[in-house]
Amino acid sequence: MNYDANCNKCDRLNDFLSISKKKYPDYFCKPVPSFGDKNIKLLIVGLAPGLHGANKTGRPFTGDHAGIILYETLFKHGLSNKPYSKENRDGLKLHNCRITNAVKCLPPLNKPTTLEIKNCNQFLKCEIELLKPKTILLALGTIAHNAILSALTLTKKNFIFSHAARHELPKDLILYDSYHCSRYNTQTKRLTTEMFNHVFLLIKKEMEE
Repeated sequence: MNYDANCNKCDRLNDFLSISKKKYPDYFCKPVPSFGDKNIKLLIVGLAPGLHGANKTGRPFTGDHAGIILYETLFKHGLSNKPYSKENRDGLKLHNCRITNAVKCLPPLNKPTTLEIKNCNQFLKCEIELLKPKTILLALGTIAHNAILSALTLTKKNFIFSHAARHELPKDLILYDSYHCSRYNTQTKRLTTEMFNHVFLLIKKEMEE
């Protein structure tokens, strides 16, 4: 279990989805499921759906700025069949990887609360439990990093987030960190295309060993 379209644990998120659906009746406005292969070597974990991105399209990182650099990089490294993601019916397929989020529902101002992240962690935990040994997880940002640690009941102080950091996890899993590919991070050059590409070069090398 990594998805529950009927989850109603978070009142604030449920209310915000209802408001969004009334304002944008053609939008998806539900908990957004993971996207990609079932048998994978890489699980990418983001933060949460964006209002005019995944919340609109029903696919992670699709329709917003953050998805541009992500899907271009996936294509560059042979992890997808197209360098872009526009909508659910665009024929995009991922190879050996899957994309999910720490929080499945759209949060106001893109900022989920601590309780909302905790409530949604059960789905990420179930998804991680299905991973095979040697699978690599890529955390896009600190919240995703900490959500992965929580799902594995690991102490955060033993696994400090840092861009391009590599962590060995229990169950023979590997965690890589990257700054989130958000519009803010890319426009301020906190995360450049070269920095993001470097992380994927490290990951691809390990995937092929």
